[in-house]
Amino acid sequence: MTKEEKGQIIDELAEKFSQNTHFYITDASGLTVAQINAFRRICFQAGIEYKVYKNTLIRKALEKQKGNFEELNQVLQGFSGVIFSKESGNAPARAIQEYQRKLEGKPALKAASIDASIFVGAEHLTTLSEMKSKNELIGDIISLLQSPTKNVLSALLSGKQTVAGLVKALEERKQ
Repeated sequence: MTKEEKGQIIDELAEKFSQNTHFYITDASGLTVAQINAFRRICFQAGIEYKVYKNTLIRKALEKQKGNFEELNQVLQGFSGVIFSKESGNAPARAIQEYQRKLEGKPALKAASIDASIFVGAEHLTTLSEMKSKNELIGDIISLLQSPTKNVLSALLSGKQTVAGLVKALEERKQ
């Protein structure tokens, strides 16, 4: 690979890091090409992108980013893949867990960056997969805000039927 090709890859990778606020770095050592392609398929179905890069290219692309990504330098060893997600911070963690159930423990999570918060180590995988996305949190808040209104409306509507029933019963008594 020439210096120009490496520079182009670094620029493309730096652009992906800047466009995606959520990315995961995985350890895929020991996986065959067929297994990596199967994992890519799972990622594609989840709406995320998985690609394998050289550690030095990842490191140089992260140096071009705003923010403090120095913690990630310690995990950039061995065979590294990067998962990019624009929408959801938990989708890559769920994809990793899904594939790990099929293939005991691989690929392993090295680190993750969720909205500039950095998580280093595989022990964070469960926490990251259970974390709600921004859209899920907005939905929860909306449903919490709507529930008192729904309760009042249902009470008023049920009361209408009760009142109508009482009036009808009183009419029948008079007759």
